[in-house]
Amino acid sequence: MHNFRANYEKILEVLKKLELDSENFLFQIRKPKLTDLRIIAINLTSEYMSIDSEHQLFRILPVEIKSLIERSVYNRRKRKLFNHMERIKKLLAERFNGSEKYFVVDSMPLEVCKLSRSSRSRICKETDYALPNRGYCASQKMHYYGYKLHAVCSAEGVFQSLDISPASVHDIHYLKDIKQQIENCTILGDKGYLSAEYQLDLFTSHNIKLEVPMRKNQKNYKIQPYIIRKSRKRIETLFSQLCDQFMIRRNYAKSFLGFKTRILSKIVTLTIIQTINRNANRNINNLKINIA
Repeated sequence: MHNFRANYEKILEVLKKLELDSENFLFQIRKPKLTDLRIIAINLTSEYMSIDSEHQLFRILPVEIKSLIERSVYNRRKRKLFNHMERIKKLLAERFNGSEKYFVVDSMPLEVCKLSRSSRSRICKETDYALPNRGYCASQKMHYYGYKLHAVCSAEGVFQSLDISPASVHDIHYLKDIKQQIENCTILGDKGYLSAEYQLDLFTSHNIKLEVPMRKNQKNYKIQPYIIRKSRKRIETLFSQLCDQFMIRRNYAKSFLGFKTRILSKIVTLTIIQTINRNANRNINNLKINIA
């Protein structure tokens, strides 16, 4: 767990097996000493080892790696590789969820700063299309300032798709994006996704069956089967693992690009560990292991 070089080489090995076109994704006039794929591998290794500070990362980097890149250059290139990390996430998910028919949808709060600082905070306000705002998390009964992470995972526990929205956006609006990404399946959700209109639209347009528990005051109320309630907890466990090992709620980013890059890095790292576990015939959701 504490051997950076061994963990880095293991994660880089998994990335190379994805059969990407090249190790360099960005156009650069001069060929960089450290390839883009290796930049991603360093980033994912630091997330796996719960290293949130780039200052701390460059203190423990092996000399042969640290001598190839400066810290400011690493940070700038890492943010530019966001789209390519997203492509890697999709390739990894396809290997798990290629024939999956059952998915789970849920959301979790991502706090940018405390409510008392929200009026004067300039974090993530450089772009008008992604401004953070105030929202309410019903499951934790708290008001917060920031964003909301929407995610869909398989019944096995592998993230299929995700999105980030301002905190005030209702969960149900994410269903509009889901039907552009998956079809011919069953999606399990909580009461926040209860809508007869959306259920009918998903089923008629993309053959997606949305299973949502009924409210007790609804007409013809029926309790949801236990197997569905149990399967839906899979995504809640994933969120807990993201908060615990990957510290997803701890934010050091100042720009929205940096913020979403950190969030995506943590989720790609989680999927990488699941891939390593599957290759070693272990339970894919045992994340606190020595991968090297």
